[in-house]
Formats: sequence, structure tokens, C-alpha cells
Amino acid sequence: MANPHEPHFFKPLLPGFHSGITIPLAFFSKHIEGKTNQKTWKLRSDASDQTWEVIQEGRTRTGGWKYFTTAHDLQIGDLVIFKHKRDMVFHVIPFGPSCCEIQFTHPHIIKEEADAGDADDIEIRGTGAMSSFSFDYCFLAEVTASNLKADKLYLPKRATSSTALNKQCQEMILVNKEGNSWTASLRFSESGGMYYITRGWRKFCRDNKCDIGDLFVFNLVGDG
Repeated sequence: MANPHEPHFFKPLLPGFHSGITIPLAFFSKHIEGKTNQKTWKLRSDASDQTWEVIQEGRTRTGGWKYFTTAHDLQIGDLVIFKHKRDMVFHVIPFGPSCCEIQFTHPHIIKEEADAGDADDIEIRGTGAMSSFSFDYCFLAEVTASNLKADKLYLPKRATSSTALNKQCQEMILVNKEGNSWTASLRFSESGGMYYITRGWRKFCRDNKCDIGDLFVFNLVGDG
């Protein structure tokens, strides 16, 4: 699996791993320290074509790391291999507690692929964010003190290109992974050029016992 010309290391994910992960000293000394002035790692995986930027502080990766772990639904007990490709670009390969490589799959085809594949070689994880890229649009949002107080969550500007949204939409239905739903108002800010959720965002967070700093992956589904 590992190319001998691509230095690599692995890390088990322990409690608190969302806040940061430390690079092994031997790897850091041999391949990072004194080799580059860059402080930003670029992480890629087989889950999607997206690249995540993570800030390096000493031997620890902090800023941006939580977004990567949340998007890949990484959990305590998982093991992650980092393969150094070039110029601080790392290919990340996650393994589950079963010691099998995690494959991110759209939920409705999990069973079909699991039946066709070798269960000893692959661990199917269909609840992660990367399983959702076949939806119309996917984005990551953080619960903050300000958006809770204002009862308002702004969607990224890229959401304006989503075919699932239009300016005539007045409501948005938020559905969690258990299938429970909440109705919120959806508005478009002409001055800011952005959609935003209001009158329902705070209740959604409260009912789902969200804390400030928690991250959500949103999949926009449907039309109108």
C-alpha cells in the first residue's frame, strides 16, 4: 500500500483528537523540520476531490483539522495513515476499529457494495460526510454564539449555485440522521448575496443538544 518513496506515518485517534494531532518526532525531524517554511498542510483522501488545509503549529496540526475529521466522520479508535506526496501535500487513508480501510459510500448503495466486496478488506462507513457528495450541494457549518443569539445561519456563497435553492423558497426543512425534522425560514440577502436560515436554527441546535464549536455537514436535497 505504501510507496517506499513516499514517507508516511500513522496515528491512532484518541479522545480529544478533534482539537489537534501531533506529528511523530522521528517523522517531523527527518521530513519536515528545516525542509520547508510552509505552515499549511494540504490533506487529500479517496473520499472526494476536495483538499483540506490544516495549520501546523510546531509538531501539532490544529486549525482546519477538526473540519477534516468531521467531514470524514472519523471516530475514536480509528487509525489514520498520512502519506507525504510533495510540498506538504498528504494523502490520508483512514482505517476503522476493525483494522479495515474505511470506504465512504452513498447510504442507499451500502448494502449492495458490502455484499459484492470482501468484508475482511473494507469497512463501509456510509454515515460520513463524504458519502453525501452525490447530493445537490454539501457544505460545513459551525455552531457559534453569534448565530445562536441571532437565530440565523448564513449559507456559503457557493450555495447560490445550487439547483436545490431559489429565491422563491421561504422555508427549509432540516432533517437529522435519525430522521427527525425541523422547519426553519429561508431568506436571501440581496446586499450580501447569500442565503440564510432563520427562525428555527436556534431550536434545531437546542433540540439536538449542540454546543458552540460543533460542526454540521449539510446536504441540500430536492427542489424548492
